[in-house]
Amino acid sequence: MHYYRYSNAEVSCWYKYLLFSYNIVFWLAGVAFLAAGLWAWSEKGVLSDLTKVTGLHGLDPVVLVLVVGIVMFTLGFAGCVGALRENICLLKFFCGAIVFIFLLELAVAVLAFLFQDWVRDRVKEFFENNIKSYRDDIDLQNLIDSLQKINHCCGAQGPDDWDFNIYFNCSSESKSREKCGVPFSCCISDPAQKVVNTQCGYDVRKKSKRQWHDQIFVRGCILALEAWLPRNIYIVAGVFIAISLLQIFGIFLARTLISDIEAVKAGNAF
Repeated sequence: MHYYRYSNAEVSCWYKYLLFSYNIVFWLAGVAFLAAGLWAWSEKGVLSDLTKVTGLHGLDPVVLVLVVGIVMFTLGFAGCVGALRENICLLKFFCGAIVFIFLLELAVAVLAFLFQDWVRDRVKEFFENNIKSYRDDIDLQNLIDSLQKINHCCGAQGPDDWDFNIYFNCSSESKSREKCGVPFSCCISDPAQKVVNTQCGYDVRKKSKRQWHDQIFVRGCILALEAWLPRNIYIVAGVFIAISLLQIFGIFLARTLISDIEAVKAGNAF
């Protein structure tokens, strides 16, 4: 890589250091995500036994953290070095990657709107697979518990979905104490109770469904999310627009800096 200095022209320092500042934030965020993900894996012993990654049938949230961290680290690094060293290849890689991510987000949003039934089926399948692996990974367990508590829901379509998990299954062969129950995150909490009762869901599904309403949430999380989206459509749209504007701003800075460097190179050639 070469740093070009010209006697008759120069690259705009404004765009150069603005792009560097833009990317250093994402690079540092990527480092933080990677550090958090690797620390979580080391705590679970995954780094010493990588087969544990493939042994989990549901989603390991740490994988998502690591993927986001790697993408942010790579793009942030390419943008920072490309801006400082005025390297067109790195800048084009950064710009192209941001354009690809932007178009991918747009395509996913459009397809999700056009094929809502298909998306609903995939979400249901995804949630059920994670229910099966609920007790296999502490991070997955915390993720599902958070979703159920925040959305006041239980299971994908209802509490009976917990039959997919061997610990909560109602079959006569099961010897688990949690048999025919639900996780504590399905329980309707008592405001006066300061200590969380982790056994509140035991044996709940042995009772008649009319009694469930007094103890647990009976609405499935898919229905809860479908009800949540229309109520918060402006927040979702605002977040999407804000992310899109940041990406467009990064693309603009990178393209402007590339044009400046190419113009300076062309002027220096004559």
